[in-house]
Formats: sequence, structure tokens, C-alpha cells
Amino acid sequence: MTVRSVHFSSRAAFQPVILNAVKELQLNYFQIHFPRINSYYYGKKFSVHKFLPEENISRRRLKAIIGGSIGNLVEWYDWYAYSAFALYFSASFFPEGNKTAQLLNTAGIFALGFLMRPIGGWLFGRIADKVGRKQSMTLSVLLMSFGSMLIAFIPTYEAIGIIAPVMLLIARLLQGLSVGGEYGVSATYLSEMATKNRRGFYSSFQYVTLIGGQLFALGIQLILQKWLSDEDLHDWGWRIPFVIGAILSLVALYLRSTLYETKAFEAQKNKADERKGTIKELLKHPKALLTVVGLTLGGTLAFYTYTTYMQKFLVNTVNLSKAESTQISFISMLIFALIQPVFGALSDRIGRRPLLIAFGLLGTICTVPLLTALSHTTSPYSAFFLLLAGLIIVSGYTSINAIVKAELFPAQVRALGVGLPYALTVAIFGGTAEYVALWLKNAGHEEYFYWYITGCIFLSLLVYVGMRDTKETSMLEKDLKI
Repeated sequence: MTVRSVHFSSRAAFQPVILNAVKELQLNYFQIHFPRINSYYYGKKFSVHKFLPEENISRRRLKAIIGGSIGNLVEWYDWYAYSAFALYFSASFFPEGNKTAQLLNTAGIFALGFLMRPIGGWLFGRIADKVGRKQSMTLSVLLMSFGSMLIAFIPTYEAIGIIAPVMLLIARLLQGLSVGGEYGVSATYLSEMATKNRRGFYSSFQYVTLIGGQLFALGIQLILQKWLSDEDLHDWGWRIPFVIGAILSLVALYLRSTLYETKAFEAQKNKADERKGTIKELLKHPKALLTVVGLTLGGTLAFYTYTTYMQKFLVNTVNLSKAESTQISFISMLIFALIQPVFGALSDRIGRRPLLIAFGLLGTICTVPLLTALSHTTSPYSAFFLLLAGLIIVSGYTSINAIVKAELFPAQVRALGVGLPYALTVAIFGGTAEYVALWLKNAGHEEYFYWYITGCIFLSLLVYVGMRDTKETSMLEKDLKI
């Protein structure tokens, strides 16, 4: 593959990481389809080889990363649709009463769904390490489709009584099992498919699609809010996103069935080793396990606070309308998704640890002031910028946490090692975030929740300071032949 080499007249002026990330995406397309093309930016020629690491991404690898990411988006859309539409369907499954109490019951089922995530992390992680990453991801999206379809057609509490919330719980547990396996396996898959000097950049797309799933759920909500009345949304309109989710999951199922397996798995799949994907083998890496728990603790709590819980916070505490809350959440999350590759690319330049430490420091210092100011604001614009500030801080964690975890484990237990301790931590802290927040609000001490987040981020900061930079000690180097 040949690219004509020409030069910047002022090369230093075009080095920012944002431009780097944008040009890298464009370069991948040009390298595959137009190998001899000369590209122009700002009227000046440049040498792509001087601007980027001297690595080309193959058509096979690019297809795998795109296909894996799209499947991830669909899975997380199904998962987040529950949270996005809880404001509308909570009254359908629980007796009439206080609005916060109804949301509290719905959030309780949301939290119980997280209890299945460690089981999903173990089950699908084991399948991925023993049978294959591709097969594991295909099975998880099939299970998610079934859970979404079940929620879409559950009768209301008024129609079947207590059976309604029980069926909702069962559907949510199935979704929790699915998404519990999704994170660890997709993180492993994207990390193993990425090229050496771009792992941070490409693995960041896991959170682009994870956030994209929530954006898609919010986008559907915005459309339904525009075309349906509030009464219709409460009565039957909330079912529409779950039908859409079930259909999209079948599409993702097809896409994943066409994916390539990773070289790291192929290199060791024929080895007759019963230790692959086992808890016994995983426990031989106690330091890596504890590191995953520690670095996830503060990050997952902050992430679920500023994303999943924030829409309810804007309605229930800031007293914005549901439409305003949805619009603010959508726009801020869109920006959040777009900056993930920027932070990922930055980690490829300066390492993973500096970004994690930046998140830990800023999160510890700024969380209480940010959420306190947000709770007292009366302006939608102020609410937007305060929320965006929080999301930018959290990006130091979200953009690179997948690759950091994948770099800690060898191939034979990588999917299990990434997925299981992460799922346990998320179940305890991320999954209970909005339940704890609503419980403290109901008790009249909402501000305690802000300090709870701060304390968890500080504990993670201690881990970030004490750990080595995984970019320099990556276990991927031992089993990936790129």
C-alpha cells in the first residue's frame, strides 16, 4: 500500500488530538479504498505517515470493529430503554401513589437486573474464553432480544395484579444476564482486534456505542414525546421502544454471526487446556482482579449518575419538564459520545494512567459543587453546561477503562477477567446508584449522595496513583500477533 509523502508547512499547528482522531477515521477509509490518494486539509498537503503511527488497519479488522460496535450499541439500547422510559411506565406496574415512590420501585427492579450481570459476566466470559468471542457475543444479543420483547407485551398491574411487576423483574433479569456478558466480551474483542498503537482509540468505541445506545433510547423518546400525548405515552406508547429493541437485536444477531474471530483467541483455542475461562485460573491474577474493582468503583458510579439517573434528577430535583430533561440529556450525551475517541487517542500518546488520575482528581474535587449547583439551578442552559462538565470529567475513565482491563489479563481468561469483576462492581455501585439517590432524596438527605460519589471516586484515585500504566505493561503483547 503506497501513499505519496508530502509535508506540512507548519506541521506543529495540526497536531491536536481532536484533529488526529478525525483524520485517523478518514485515513482508514482512504487506505482501504484509495491507496494512492493525496488528501488536502486547509489547502495544504500532508503526509499521513508522518501524522499517524506507521500502521495500516486491514479491511478484515475494520469490519470486525464496526460490526462488534454496532452489536454493542443495540444491546445497550435495549438496556437503557428501561431507564429512559421508566418515567412513563412506572405507574403501569405499581399501585398509584407518590411519584418518587413509584420511581423508587422501578429503580429497585433496575438495580436487581444488575445482580444478574456478574452471572452474565461469568457465563459469557467463560464461553468467550473457551468457545470464542464471536459465539459469546451472538448468544448475548439473542437473550437481550427476548427480554425486550417480554417487557413490550407485559400486561399492566391493573390487569393482572402482582404478576405484572414479577414478569417485569424476570425480563429485566434476563437483560441483566445478557448485558453482563456483553461488556467483558466486547471489550476483549475490540481490544484484541485493534492495532498496537491505536488500542486506546479503537477500544473507546465501546463507550461510543454504549452511550450511543442510550442516545438512541433518548432519541426514540424525543420522537414519541413529539408525536404522542403524555397520556398516550403513559398508557401504551412506552411499549414501542421495547418492540424496536427486540427487532434491532435480531439485526445485531445477524451482524455478529458474520464477524471474524480474534487472532488472540485463534492462537490458543486448539490448546487442550481445561483452565481456560475458569475461576481457578482467574484467581491466579489477584492483583489484576483487585485493580479492575478499584478502577471501576468510582467511574461506574459517576457514569450512572450523570447518565442513567440524571434524567430523573432533572425532573424530580431540578423540576424541569420531562421534555426539557430529555433534550438536555440527549445533547450532552451526544457530545459525551463524540469525545470518547479523543480521549482514547490521547491515551495512545501519553498513556492510560494520566487520564485515570485526572478523572480521579477532578471527580473528587468537583462532584459535590457540580451536583449542588445543578440541584439549585432554574435554567435549562445552566443545567446543560453543569451536566456536560461532569461528563467531560468522567470521560477520563469511560474512554479507556475497557482497554485498561483487557491489558491486565492473558488471552485464556481475558474475557472472564474483564467481565466478572467489572460486573460485580457495577452491580454493587453502578446498578444501585439511582436507587440510593432516590432513597436519600425520599429521606430528605439528597446531598449525602453527592458525598457518596465523591468518596468512591477518591478510592479509585488511590488505585490509579498506585497502579502501573497498562499501555507499557500490556498482556496483549504476549498473545496478539498483529
